[in-house]
Amino acid sequence: MAVDPVRARELALSLADATEAPHFHRLAFRTPRKIFATLDEAARDLNLMFDPELRDFYCEQAPDAFAPVPGGWGRGGATRCALDSVDEATLASALQAAHRMAEPKPKPKPPPKRVRS
Repeated sequence: MAVDPVRARELALSLADATEAPHFHRLAFRTPRKIFATLDEAARDLNLMFDPELRDFYCEQAPDAFAPVPGGWGRGGATRCALDSVDEATLASALQAAHRMAEPKPKPKPPPKRVRS
């Protein structure tokens, strides 16, 4: 049932345009736009950057594995995932959801030019 930090890293980096960089004592996984998850290998946990609705969904579905990050980050949607308590399919789903939220927004198409007659 548990996912080790090496596998969690592999899952995060398998997502489109995902890269990693140091982020304080954690590894940050990001899209070109922003961070979608951070991994603390020693603590065996992963923080996911959700919105409050997605945070609530995962915390309700797997309360042993997911909990809000304490403080303001958690109120904003950041969610801690205990790697020792999550299965790979659930973690992969959560990473994909966080990644989608961090993807670059499509640029709006310019309005069509009006032809004057």
